Amino acid sequence: MSIKTSARFLLCWVMYYFPIQLSAQVTPAPGKTLNKPILFQNAVIHTGTGEAPIIGDLIISEGKIIKVGSRGNAQNPGSMTIVDLAGKHIYPGFIAVNSDIGLEEIEAVRATRDAQETGSINPNARSIIAYNADSKVTPTHRANGVLTAQIAPKGGVFSGTSSIVQLDAWNYEDAVIVKEDAVYLNWFDTEPSFSPSAPPLEEQKKNILQAETELHTFMKNALAFASEKGSEKNARHNLLYSAMIPVLKKEKPLFIRASTEKQILSAIAFGQQYNLRIVIAGAQEAYTLLDLLKKSNIPLVLFKPHQLPYREDDPVDLPYRLPALLENAGIPYCFDMDVFWNERNLPFQAGTAAAYGINPEQALKALTLYPAQILGIEKQTGTLEPGKDATLFISEGDALDMRTSKITDAFIQGRKISLENIHTDLFRKFQKRYE
Repeated sequence: MSIKTSARFLLCWVMYYFPIQLSAQVTPAPGKTLNKPILFQNAVIHTGTGEAPIIGDLIISEGKIIKVGSRGNAQNPGSMTIVDLAGKHIYPGFIAVNSDIGLEEIEAVRATRDAQETGSINPNARSIIAYNADSKVTPTHRANGVLTAQIAPKGGVFSGTSSIVQLDAWNYEDAVIVKEDAVYLNWFDTEPSFSPSAPPLEEQKKNILQAETELHTFMKNALAFASEKGSEKNARHNLLYSAMIPVLKKEKPLFIRASTEKQILSAIAFGQQYNLRIVIAGAQEAYTLLDLLKKSNIPLVLFKPHQLPYREDDPVDLPYRLPALLENAGIPYCFDMDVFWNERNLPFQAGTAAAYGINPEQALKALTLYPAQILGIEKQTGTLEPGKDATLFISEGDALDMRTSKITDAFIQGRKISLENIHTDLFRKFQKRYE
């Protein structure tokens, strides 16, 4: 077969085969702006503020929430689209933090993984330019109420800058809520491992000391560069150090991924040494440092409670009870999942916390108000209050309980979005098998 014939055969095969494969998995188009206000009546409204739900009305118009309150007080309801929810629940859209939604598609295919940059010091790496608004995975999250996300890079020491997006857009420019909101740092191991497969003890100690030295050297150079930029109009340009200036000025927070007690302690000391505004992500052993975290006013992004304890001799239900310990101590926190496809289970982390020491409305705050405050977008979204974005969803049951959660409608910035996804496609496909 000649090269020309082979090329024709390949083209015919692609044109025939790929439309068949893609037709069943098309990402839904973004929703359209509503041309009339909507009045939701008789709903169980969970405001996301921690207060008890109310039964009443909620009005959205031009992308914003206009009114939340008791029933029957809507002005001129004749000019609105009226939807009687008859006891259904309205929730604020859930917020995923420290997520790689849209940065990875298929874990086994390297070309679809854009969450990590080459090298170890990359505070200038911008996750937003790699964000894929057409991800087939994102609609599965929206179907469980996750409507906003902070997309964060991973890997290395300084992973790069995160951005905050809403999950209904044609491209990353349309998706952005806050561009480059924070810088991410992966804290190094602070103690050697005694695993049989670990390197020799002396080598580990040497690596720990080297990692600490390199980190502080970089920070001192960044401080010197920031001072130079402030004193000279024509200061030299450096992408790495320039990305750190907003962090050093406390204009942006530094999210530090740290899990163990010693890692958290050293990360807090690091933040104090350089006068930074930090957030601890991971924080599995935060329960040992409640007083310090409260005193230091450091919020936490908890790695999923659906896991075994970090230490072998800890109570098996400790990860479930950790949110209650933080709530009672007055430490703001939110939840984090391990991989991009797992973000759809985010609400059920809060549901587990609600069964271990806090009431459901307090647990709900860890998906709504707390993450909005941690990300600095609480004036725009995170709760159901007049003037905020109409980013919300309707569920027939408790959205924190996988047994009753059934989301029927969702809105992002007032646009009604599709809840169709690959899961609903597969459900309908295999449902026909038993018809």
